[in-house]
Amino acid sequence: MNKLLTTLAASIGLAAVGVWLSQQPLLRAQIHLTSAAAAERLVLYYRDPSGAPFWSAGPKKDQQGRDYLPVYDDQEPSFDPPAKPQAAQGARKILYYRNPMGLADTSPVPKKDGMGMDYIPVYEGDDSDDGSVKLSPGKIQRTGVRSAPAERRAIRTLVRAPGTIQLDERRISVIAMRAESYVQKVANVTTGSSVSAGQPLMEIYSSAVAVAAAEYLATINSKVTGGIELYGRGSRQRLMNLDVPEPVIAAMEKSRTTPIAIQWSAPRDGIVLERNAIEGMRAQPGDVLFRIADISVVWALADVAERDLGSIAVGQPVAVRARSFPGREFSGKISVVYPQVNRETRTARVRIELANADLALLPDMYVDAEIGTASGTAVVAVPDSSVLDTGSRQAVFIDKGEGRFEPRTVKLGRRGDGYAEVKEGVSEGEAIVTSANFLIDSESNLKAALKGFAEAATPQTTEASSGAKHVGGHQ
Repeated sequence: MNKLLTTLAASIGLAAVGVWLSQQPLLRAQIHLTSAAAAERLVLYYRDPSGAPFWSAGPKKDQQGRDYLPVYDDQEPSFDPPAKPQAAQGARKILYYRNPMGLADTSPVPKKDGMGMDYIPVYEGDDSDDGSVKLSPGKIQRTGVRSAPAERRAIRTLVRAPGTIQLDERRISVIAMRAESYVQKVANVTTGSSVSAGQPLMEIYSSAVAVAAAEYLATINSKVTGGIELYGRGSRQRLMNLDVPEPVIAAMEKSRTTPIAIQWSAPRDGIVLERNAIEGMRAQPGDVLFRIADISVVWALADVAERDLGSIAVGQPVAVRARSFPGREFSGKISVVYPQVNRETRTARVRIELANADLALLPDMYVDAEIGTASGTAVVAVPDSSVLDTGSRQAVFIDKGEGRFEPRTVKLGRRGDGYAEVKEGVSEGEAIVTSANFLIDSESNLKAALKGFAEAATPQTTEASSGAKHVGGHQ
């Protein structure tokens, strides 16, 4: 019985061994397929083992001696749309192969880039004939393309111009004698002093004034009927012609006496700009003894560049900042645009009237003027960043949706506040590319150049094929 059991166990063991030996080729084949599948995985690049943003095209070690980790093609996320079926693509003509990273590098034949990635084929139907550019969602996201609708807004432009503070010509008074005179006394007034209208400045003796005053008083004191009416009017006018102040004439009429010295007073409120009167001096007719200016209102004369003259007009508000008072702003309006352009500086002078109640602005002080040229009319405007300006041509990209962008030539108007007025080419509400448009422009130029190259190369290819057939016929 034991012998039978031993024989049976030996038979079962031999059968198991036979089964195991029969499965060895299958196991080896599976191991071989697994190894082949692992070997066929494409390594795109190697990344830093610590997760830092460092990559390498080949195997590498970090500073700690750790190996960079391989990243395979099936591990890299893709933003590109699913590939079309090979059957559908096989019937389409491949124009060229483009760089998989979106660089401006193409190849007429299949190739790989420096990281081992295959170039992507561009088929004949991918390029439209309407001049638009089509980008994949992945490229749009990587390049940061953004769009915004064209809106109506008021364009506000600031024209900046340097200038200086000058006196208002209408607020300057000069005290000068109209006859030979002598200065007997001068008040305690010096250059730079503030004076008020009617404040005494000096006492003057003039023989011509004394004679006219005596004649006028004699006429007044005359007992002749109608003397004042007939003769007094002319005598009083003679005193006025000698510029005798009105209060002095009124005092003579009241006292009926001729003063030895005439008191001269300030004709207006202001600052003494010039004091030439000296006690005891003789003043000839026309000599300026005092110059007084009212600086409660001053002018800012700004030099505006010739290119900005079309944007300014009388009445526009102006903000003036003095370099002596940082952070302070003086408000005014344009009163005059002088009708002359400086030949050397190519600027025109603009007069701005400024209130100067606290007398902070002084003559010849440097200021900077900002002229607001905002118009009340809203116009179609796009951001400045959306405009591609070559100097002679301006264009924008219209976002047509689904990754398609159409270049369009526009006619621009005024610019300001980061926006440009669009007079022609864009309607309100159209989506305009506002960022990364230069990348779309580069893509458009590249595709146009490659398309032209392909069209130019097509006849040569056809001719070469005919020549090959011809040579084959002779053989």
